[in-house]
Order: sequence, then C-alpha cells, then structure tokens
Amino acid sequence: MPVTATEQVRITEGTNFAVTVSADGQWLAMDLLTALWVLPITGGTARRLTGDLQDATQPHWSPDGRQLVFQSYRDGHYHLWLIDRDGTGLRQLTTGPFDHREPKFSPDGKQIAFASDRGGTGSYGLFSYEAASGDIRAVTRSPQEEAAPAWSPDGTRIAYVVDDTAIDVIDIATGKIVRQVEPVPGSIVLGPAFTTDGMDLTYTRLTGARTELVLGKTVLTSGEDVFGFSVSWLPDGDLVYTADGRIRRRTPAGAGRSIPFQAEVPVVTRREYPRAAPDLGSDEPRPVRGIAGPVAASDGTRIAFRALNALWSLPASGGKPVKVVDDGYFASDPDFSPDGTAMVYTSDRAGKTELWVHELGTGADRRLTDAPGAQLAPRWSPDGSRIAYTDHDGAVRVADVETGAVRQVTPALFLPGRVSWSPDGRLLALAAVKPFSKRFREGTNQILIVDPGTGGLTYHEPVPGRSIATRGDDGPVWSPDGRMLAFVVESRAWVSDVDAAGRPVGDARQVTSEVTDSPSWLGRDRLLYLNNGRLRAVPVAGGEPRTIPVELHWRPARATGAAVIHAGAVWDGEATALRRDVDIVLDGDRIEAVLPHRPGRSTVDASGLTVIPGLIDTHNHWFLRGRQWGDRQGRTWLAYGITSTRSPGDPAYQMVENREAIASGRRIGPRYFATGEPIDGSRVYYNFMRPTRSAAQLDDEMDRARALGYELVKTYVRLPVDRQRELVRQAHQAGLPLASHYLYPAARVGMDGMEHTGSANRLGYSHTTSRLGRAYADVVTLFVTSGMSITPTLYRAIARFAEDRSLVDDPRTRALFPAWEYERLLAKADEATLAPAAAVREILAANVDMVLRIHRDGGFVIAGTDAPLDDLAISLHGNLRAMVRYGFTPYEALRTATVNAARALGMEHQLGRIVPGALADLTFVTGDPLTDINAAAAVHQVIIGGVAHTVEDLLAPFSG
Repeated sequence: MPVTATEQVRITEGTNFAVTVSADGQWLAMDLLTALWVLPITGGTARRLTGDLQDATQPHWSPDGRQLVFQSYRDGHYHLWLIDRDGTGLRQLTTGPFDHREPKFSPDGKQIAFASDRGGTGSYGLFSYEAASGDIRAVTRSPQEEAAPAWSPDGTRIAYVVDDTAIDVIDIATGKIVRQVEPVPGSIVLGPAFTTDGMDLTYTRLTGARTELVLGKTVLTSGEDVFGFSVSWLPDGDLVYTADGRIRRRTPAGAGRSIPFQAEVPVVTRREYPRAAPDLGSDEPRPVRGIAGPVAASDGTRIAFRALNALWSLPASGGKPVKVVDDGYFASDPDFSPDGTAMVYTSDRAGKTELWVHELGTGADRRLTDAPGAQLAPRWSPDGSRIAYTDHDGAVRVADVETGAVRQVTPALFLPGRVSWSPDGRLLALAAVKPFSKRFREGTNQILIVDPGTGGLTYHEPVPGRSIATRGDDGPVWSPDGRMLAFVVESRAWVSDVDAAGRPVGDARQVTSEVTDSPSWLGRDRLLYLNNGRLRAVPVAGGEPRTIPVELHWRPARATGAAVIHAGAVWDGEATALRRDVDIVLDGDRIEAVLPHRPGRSTVDASGLTVIPGLIDTHNHWFLRGRQWGDRQGRTWLAYGITSTRSPGDPAYQMVENREAIASGRRIGPRYFATGEPIDGSRVYYNFMRPTRSAAQLDDEMDRARALGYELVKTYVRLPVDRQRELVRQAHQAGLPLASHYLYPAARVGMDGMEHTGSANRLGYSHTTSRLGRAYADVVTLFVTSGMSITPTLYRAIARFAEDRSLVDDPRTRALFPAWEYERLLAKADEATLAPAAAVREILAANVDMVLRIHRDGGFVIAGTDAPLDDLAISLHGNLRAMVRYGFTPYEALRTATVNAARALGMEHQLGRIVPGALADLTFVTGDPLTDINAAAAVHQVIIGGVAHTVEDLLAPFSG
C-alpha cells in the first residue's frame, strides 16, 4: 500500500494571490494557495477559513465586514459562496453548469456583481445576484468578453474589463456605458477599482514584461510585479494590493511598505508506493493491445485497423488478421470503399502524409491526393465517388476519387474528430469543440453537422450538458440506414435517433456498460468498439457484447551480440567533467563495462566524439499532430540525440500502437513512455482530453489505464480537488505516478509532479508564476519540501532564435520537419528578431530563475518541452540552452534531461547514465557539452538498446 508522510510548511510570500480589505480598514482577507485566510491590517499570522476541497479564490468583504463572498471550484464549476469572518456559515449561492467568477459586494450589501458565461451566449458577461431573493439578472448584454466587475462607492455604476484591453463603466439604472480606459496597443488591463470619491479608477496595466498600477492617468508603481487584482482603499486614503510576493500598502503619492504575513499549510513530503515498471527485459510474445482506428466494411464481413506500424484486415468473426499495407512508412486510418474492393488510408511514403488507395484484389497502391499540407483521417462517401478528410490545419476537405480534385468544405477547426458521411452522401458529421467563451480555453465536444454543398455548420449536444468523450475516433458515426448516430459519452457507447438533417430526435440511449472507445457500425444493427485492448461488438437494440478475437502478437526487438565503442570522451551522467579515451563495452542492449581504452579491443571507432547518455524529453504529445508528422517524428527525436520520450497525454490506442510499434522495432523512434488521454472535468479543450462528470467515472478511466499499461496518469485543468485526490489514491495503488498543472493543493494530496512553470489553468492565471513569469518563495518552498517534480516546458525559449538560429537552419530540421511545420518555425524565428521578443526573453529569464532556485535548493527539475506545441526535438535543446543562458551550468541543465528525467520515469538504474547494467542508450556528439551546451545538439549518431542509427540514415527517406 502507498505510504505518505506530511509536514507543515510556513509560507511568507505568495505568487499571484489577491487581497481585500474590510470597509473599516481593520481586516485583510487573501486567497493564498487556493484557500481563504484573514489577518489584521497590520499583518502577522493568517487564520485559515477554507479547506483544500473548497478551492477558494477572489474574496471580497461584505460592507459590514462580517462575511466574505468568493468564487469556489468545489463541485467542478466556479460558483459564488459566502463564509463568515470566523470561518462559520459557509453556504453556496449559485449552482448549475456555468461558471460564476470574481464576485463583488455592492456598497449596500444587497447585491453581488460577478462575471459569468451563464446562458450559453459564447462570451462572459456581467450579472447581479440579489442577496435577499437569490435572483440573478444580467447587467450587460454584448458579445464581448466582460470581466472583473467593481462597484462605484455609491452603488450606481460598475466598472469592468472588456476583452482584456479596455475598461467600461455602466450606469445600473440607465444602462448607459462609458469607455473609461481606452485600449493601448500591446497592453492588457486588469483589476479595476473605483477611488473612494468615485471620480476615477485604479487598475493594473501589463505591457510586455512590465506591470504598472495606474490611477487615472498616473502610474503609481515602478519595477514592481503587480499581481493584477483590484486594489482596496483604506479610510486614511492608502491603498492595498499585492505585488512581488507580498501584501503592499502605499499612498497614492508613492510612499509604500509591505504588510508581513505568515501561513502554514500541510505538504506530503514522502510518497512511497510500488512503482509499476515497463517490462524491458523479456522477449516473450505479447498480445497486441494497440488496435487503432478499427472500421468495418459496409457489408459487415471485414474489419480494418492499424497495429504495429501496418494496416490489417480481419474477418468480422475474428481470427488471424491479414497484413494489407506494411512498407515501413507511417500508414493510418484505413476505410473500406463502399463496394469493399479497395481501402483508402494515409501514408507518408511519398514524403508527406497524403491519401492513398489500396486495391485489395491486386495489392496495388496509388496516390489519390497531392495537395499542399497533410491529408488525414479519410472517409469514403457512400456512393464511392468522394473521400472526406481533414488537413493539418483542421479544415475538412473533400477529394474526388476519379480526378483527385479537392475542395474545402469547412473553415479550419481546432483539432476536430474524424468525419462520417450520412448514407445519402449529403452531410458530414464529426466531433468539434464548442467553446463557452474566448476568455478561457474550454468547451464541450459536440456533434457538428456539415453540409458540404452550402458550407452550413450546425452543432448538437450528444447528451444534454455532456461531451463526446474525445474528438478522435469516439464518433459520431452515422448508422447505415441514416437513422442513428453513435458516439461515446463518459466512456460508454450511446446512440441517438436523428432526422435527415442529423438533428437528434428524442433522448440518446446508452448501448454499452463497459469502458468503450472507437465505435463504428458493424452491419446495420451492431456496434464495433474497443474495450481495454479488446475488439468487441454489441447489438444496438440490446444484448450481450462479444469479443472478436484478434490473433496478433508482437515481441520486443532486442539487440544481440557484443560491441566495444572507443569513445574519445564520455560523460556518464554523474561526473562533473568528461572522462577521456574510454571503451564502452556492450552486451546486447546493455552496457557491460566502462573501461580505459585498450588498443585493439574496440569494434566501433568514436575516438573523435563524446558519448553521453541518450537525452530524455519528459513532456511531449506524439499524437497531437502525430498523423501529419508520420514517420518523420521518431527520426527527428533520434537525430537530435533524444532516445526516450514521455507523453503525459495522447489518444490511448494511438499511444499503445505507437509504443508497441517502436518496441517491436517496426517503427523507428525513441523509447516511448506514455499515458492515454488526460483526465479532465466536465469541460475540455484539446481533442485528447477525457471529460468526467462524477467520481464514479474515475474507476472506468483507471480500468483503461491498467489494462492498456499506462506509465503515468495525467489530469488536466478542470478536475476538482476531491477527484484529484481520489485519482492520486488509485494511481498510486496501481503503481503509477500522477501529474497535473497544479502545485497546491496537489502537494497536499500527494501528487508526484507538475507540468509547466505555469501554463493552462482553470483560473485563467497561475499561482506558480506571475504574469511576468516570476515565482516567489511559496512556490520554491513547496516544490523543494514536497519533492514534486517540475517540468518547465520553456516555450519562450523560441525568443532566443534572435541570438541563435542554428537549430532552425540545421540540415536535420530542414529535412525532417514537414513543410508547413518548417514554415511555422521560420515565422517564429523571424518574430524573435522583432522588438516585442525582448519582453518575451525577460519573462523566459524569470521562468529559468524559478526552476534554478528550485533546483539549487534541492528540488526535482526534469526537462520537457510540450512538443509539438513547441518545436519537435529542437525545443529540448532550446530549453537546455535557455537554462544555461540564464544561470544553470551545462552540467546542471544536462542532468535535467538525463539522470533526473530517468528518475521521473522510474528508470534511474537503466536510463540517463552510462554505467554497467544500464540500457545501451547513447548519444554521440562533437565537442564537450559540459562546457558548451550547444555541443549536446551536435549529434552524429545514437544507439538505442544497442541498435545504432546514424543521422544520415535517419534523414535518408526524407532528404530532398
């Protein structure tokens, strides 16, 4: 059983926290570490009012000083709550599926103004809650994003931020709106508050790497990291706000001082559980679990799918599948022609991902499309004349099978699902995200009906208030008779009756009662789907599912024989200097010995090179854009010396297929440690998130994780704290670490790591970095004390292309990046030379300072990039170079991508070091990376598990 230990940690600084002052000027309330605290205006020891599960932020005092209103994420949505000053009287004011944020009491205490996306209008607006009746009414009605309300002292007006760039004031009685603060190019505004006479406003202005507290047209602060919440005015004319990790009090004229505080929070300092380790030693055959994208022929007799880097055809009754396409390139997403004689699929055998047609009778393949960009996830029209697909930008296109002519039928969509034709060929259905607003990256996965003839787009909820599970292979798919759409909701298959326009008719019906993925129709009355690595079929009208046996196995590819590498120099991952003239003795896939060089013993001459442990990128998402990268992706990682990757989020079956294909030697690439879809709350953003609405659903998600052999569990930004805590318990019982985007209360519930320095967050801002990228003592103390890992993912390292664009111009990048990805990279390199990039570099320096302080205080920093959101493979070197540029030594930076990263994988004795018994994962470079970090990218070849790949061999299929 997992074992934990906890200790109290004293906090004297906070990062991005808000403070509010009672009307009598005697009390402060703050939202430090997502809890509410009160303390006297003079400072001192803070008294905690709310627990971890409340997830409370943005407090505001009632006019009589007896209560605080605040926003709480306790039930998975932001709602308004009240609590008495002594911590009693906790009660919830708002409920429902919408978020209610940033509450402010009116001066008479009778109303509470707040911002909300309620009503489903597609944007945030201002609302008023009547304290006596609980009635809610709209204050503003516009398509703009309106936020951060603040009452005038007489209660007749409300100031608020518009689209982050301006501040308007509305007269409550008349509805008249006056623009109080005009937009300034390159700036955003935050946290308005009226002055005590109601004649002017204070607010925070953020421009580049500078924040300023502004009163009217006067800038009050200089050089402070102002946190951007509304100030509070004291009766004596002073104002109180938060900046530089502290509570600040100042006069408008400029004299200021800090109000000291201290608070204690519990932190898990030891988490021990039996870590599940991947089986890297056995070469016994294993059943294939990575069955990706299964589809059935229209007559229901055969099933096609991807596995082990090949396309297969299987009788619908099961048995031994037949290999259809297997040429070493990346082939994906097969679909049968309506007459069953051919199969369309995507392949990058001609240099980029395009549509190909395979004739099942003759075995001939022909390229159907040769359009710019990538052509992905095809579906054949019912009459066989057209094929619909999505391109690399998410636009849906239709290709004519006879001529290859292509036309676009939707605008670019954000990571849409695979299309499905209506049986009459008039309409397309697919999963697409419908955002709640532009203010936050969140929405629901809905059914989008597309009319290719008119370009019409219509959204439908699959089940009211719920999302399609993922926007990948989880539907919707049209039934052969056109009367139903099938899809997955909350890891169960559902069907909905629809009319000829694809509109739902009546309530959707649940079809399966087990973990379900990738539904498609098997004939007219059955659904084909995946269940924890098994192919299953179930009658739609009701009945027991049956397993369709897939007699397909794989063996790990293992090097055999001995080799001795004569290295000019070696860095073993531990020593602070290179060891010169060394023989590395390999026995199969392991390092047997590391010895002084002896002439005549070596079989591999690397006497002019330095050998270092293979690098590890611990945060990337292979299948965020994996289909369009195709076979290039694995080669790019290796060409830059990266021999292991860890994905904290990928489509589950795409992930397992990729892992099995690489481990079996059927796809070229680094070791691939991964999880499936990150587990999220009721709202989602990316196409590979798992929306959940209840604690009970977590059991299903963990069943999938155990069955498919996840190597970690990742939660995303909308999961409430109680469900985070439950997942930590279940993950640790399964031997799996768990990471999220949060530091606290994650450190309280025993989470293992945090991804990013301060990225996507349900608050819309981070509690680990300020808007200037700075972190304060609370963050460093919590990371060091808890032992949680932090993966920085330094996106802003691209701003250093102005100083060094060698990675952009490198022949490896030019050859292996798809053309559209390389065009994006060139655009970023050009932007790095422009004036705004100077501010980005300042924020980058602050991000590095944060992780350097954590590292040097004994914290656990591991290298990761978020590729391909950042640039594949080269971003790891960009991260390492940025770390060195802003304070790390090359030795310290390299350890985050070797020894530390291996420890995060639970592989500290097998990866990240060149020592006897470790896996033979080696990178050969020119120069000394311990004195020049750029040398880490000067890769000549890699050895992974004893198998060598030269850069020339890796580039060969795509050179030119």
